[in-house]
Amino acid sequence: MFFFLIFLLSCGIIRQNNKDEVGPYKLEIPEGFPAMKSTEGNELTQERIDLGRMLFYDPILSRDSTISCASCHNQALAFADDRAITPGVEGRLAKRNAPTLANVGYNPTLLFDGHLETLEMQILVPIGEHAEMAFNIIEISKLLQEDSTYVRMSYSAYNWKPDAFVITRAISAFERTLISGDSKFDQQVYQGKNVMNKAEKRGMDLFFNELNCVECHSGFNFTNYTTTNNGLYEVYADSGRQRVTRLESDRALFKVPTLRNIALTAPYMHDGSIATLEEVIAHYKSGGVIHKNKSDKLTPFTLSESQTADLIKFLNCLTDKEFLKNKKFRNPFED
Repeated sequence: MFFFLIFLLSCGIIRQNNKDEVGPYKLEIPEGFPAMKSTEGNELTQERIDLGRMLFYDPILSRDSTISCASCHNQALAFADDRAITPGVEGRLAKRNAPTLANVGYNPTLLFDGHLETLEMQILVPIGEHAEMAFNIIEISKLLQEDSTYVRMSYSAYNWKPDAFVITRAISAFERTLISGDSKFDQQVYQGKNVMNKAEKRGMDLFFNELNCVECHSGFNFTNYTTTNNGLYEVYADSGRQRVTRLESDRALFKVPTLRNIALTAPYMHDGSIATLEEVIAHYKSGGVIHKNKSDKLTPFTLSESQTADLIKFLNCLTDKEFLKNKKFRNPFED
C-alpha cells in the first residue's frame, strides 16, 4: 500500500490542480543562494503554504492526535529537536535524530538514507512510521474531509478535497519556504557587512582552509548532500543507507547534514549520540574509529584549545536568529 501511494503521489495521478484558482508566490531568496527548483504540479502559492503550515502543526496527522510535524521540528531550534530521539505516539522511539528543516527545499534527496527525491514522498514516511505518527494517510484524509476549514482551504489551494495528494503537497509547499540565510556568516560573506570579529574570522579560516571541512560541508548550505561514514562506531545498530539499497558498500552511510544553525541542533550525529560541538570536534580530531566504509577524507588532526574555541565561534556564526522567530513559520493555532 505504501509504495502504491508513493507511485500515485509522485506521478500526480490522483488529481491535477486547477492553476487558475490560486495566486503565485515568490520565494525570498537570500544573497548567495541559488533559485530553488520549482516542483511541477505543486508550484508555490500562498493558499498552499497556509494549508501546509496548518497541517504541519496539527496533531491530527498522528494516530492518537498527540504528535505533529512540529513535535520533532521546533522553530526555536531551527526546526530540529533538542532530544537525541524524539518520542512518537505512545512514547515509541525510533533510531534517528530529527534533522533541521532549514533549507530542506534545496535538498536533492531526503532522510539520512538519502534515497527519497521529493518532499512529497518523504512526508509519507513519518506519517506511516510505527515509532513516529503511526497513522494511515487515507484515514487522515477522512478526518480532514469532516473539517469544514480544511475542506475550504484545500479547495482554495488545489481545487480538490483534502486527501493524500493535497496533504503531502501542502506540507511540502510550506516546508519549501523554510529558508535560512541571514546568519552572521551570510551578512559577512554574502551581504558585505563587517560583522564577524577576529576570533570568528580565525575560526572561518580554520573551517575553509586549514581543516578543509568544506570537503563535506560545502556550498551555501554547508553540505555536499552525499551519504558517508564518519567513523562513529565499529558496529552500528543502524545500517544506514544499506537499509534501502541492500549493498554492503552502503552499510553505515548517512547523509551529510547542513551545518546551518548547527549551534541550535544538538545533540548531533544520526542517532543524537554526541551532545556538544566540542565533542563533535574531538571526534573528528581523532579521525574516528575503524570501519570498512569510513570515508578516506577523515584523518586525525591537531587543534589547540584556542583554535577549537575559534572554530566553535565560527560555527555559532551560522545561526540565523531571524529564521527562529519569523512569523510566517510559527504555529497558526497560536496566532
